Amino acid sequence: MTQAKTFAELMERMPRLLAPSLARDWPNLPIDRAEGMYLFDTQGRRYLDFTAGLAVMNVGHCHPRVVAAAQAQTARMIHSAVGVTQVESLLRLAEALIEVLPPGLDTFFFSNSGSEAIEGALKLARYATGRPGFIAFWGGFHGRTLAAAALTTSKGKYRRRYEPMLPGVYFADYPYCYRCPLGKAPETCQMECMRSLDNLFERAIAPSEVAAIIVEPVQGEAGFVVPPPDFLHHLRRICDEHGILLIFDEIQTGFGRTGQMFAAQTFGVTPDVMAIAKSIGSGFPLSAVVASRDLMEKWGPASHSTTFGGNPVAAAAGLAVLDVIREENLLENCRRMGQKLLAGARDLQNRYPIIGDVRGVGLMVGLEMVIPDGGQTPNPDAARNLLNECLSRGLLLYSAGLYSHVIRIFPPLIVNDAQIDEALHILDESLAACG
Repeated sequence: MTQAKTFAELMERMPRLLAPSLARDWPNLPIDRAEGMYLFDTQGRRYLDFTAGLAVMNVGHCHPRVVAAAQAQTARMIHSAVGVTQVESLLRLAEALIEVLPPGLDTFFFSNSGSEAIEGALKLARYATGRPGFIAFWGGFHGRTLAAAALTTSKGKYRRRYEPMLPGVYFADYPYCYRCPLGKAPETCQMECMRSLDNLFERAIAPSEVAAIIVEPVQGEAGFVVPPPDFLHHLRRICDEHGILLIFDEIQTGFGRTGQMFAAQTFGVTPDVMAIAKSIGSGFPLSAVVASRDLMEKWGPASHSTTFGGNPVAAAAGLAVLDVIREENLLENCRRMGQKLLAGARDLQNRYPIIGDVRGVGLMVGLEMVIPDGGQTPNPDAARNLLNECLSRGLLLYSAGLYSHVIRIFPPLIVNDAQIDEALHILDESLAACG
């Protein structure tokens, strides 16, 4: 038996212990514990976490209600495969989710991760419709498993050396207004980008061959790209016209992130299928494919399965998450703090020309960094420098965008006025230090 190594020694060995795809991320902080809005490293230094564990910790780190629920369930039962047995926590979670989802979305297939939920949604769509094709959007991110990656175009590296991908996938333009694919300005936009769907139907795949259109209501990995209000309504009309299923990827936007429980409610559009994950379990592996009972009835026995999906401990944590969001009025707090954060970020934009665009909804705000010459040239160096300056001052943020030139700001929904002020102050100091 080799002598137990310290955490510091393990960190030195980390690049050899972990695959490069894990080990070479940023910033690889050696974290000892987490609580509420904060991460604490092995030296006791505190970091204000404005990444929420990449949109997972919407109710904050180690919320006492979540911890207690998980501990209690762990003492009773940790695992048994759904179908072989049924457990109370999972069935209670399903009942509770029906109350907060858009009407009609009332039947669940539980799994472990966002990618699994996307894979399940795709399988459901093909199985139920008998159609082969999918339409996704340029700039979208849906996961890193093979089928999910086939829908992903936020960065080419996510697809590189994995061809051939899932066949039957086509891409349309997403309304990225700051970088409009047709060169339009918001004040003159007539949603011309939606014609790319018509072009697909005319030139590439007939609507009768499309099983589903899958979309992020707000593109996450692309840099928190918020579409015009009519975009999702237009997709709903197209799907209704052609008998196509509309799938919302609410893996990042779900559970209060946009100021309502789901972006479907924020934008007033109900999809046929929803993929949910991340903050559903507050860090415990959990996700779900959600659809109506009528649609799920078409996905018959043995057409899909799972070993760990719907784990009892994760389900108990998920129930606690819903309780915390409701009892602590986190949706209202998200809307109020989101307005404060967005206003503060726009004030910084007015003072620092290196910020080309500020956009957001709820507590997901993006700062797009550009070369400060009056144009819109992406500036990944500025984004990287800003991330490092903020980190040195105790604020953790994360990048996004095709060139990693967008700063994503997405704190837990428990964030308060003082913490927003602190983050904006650190951003201000860091932008000044970047020159």
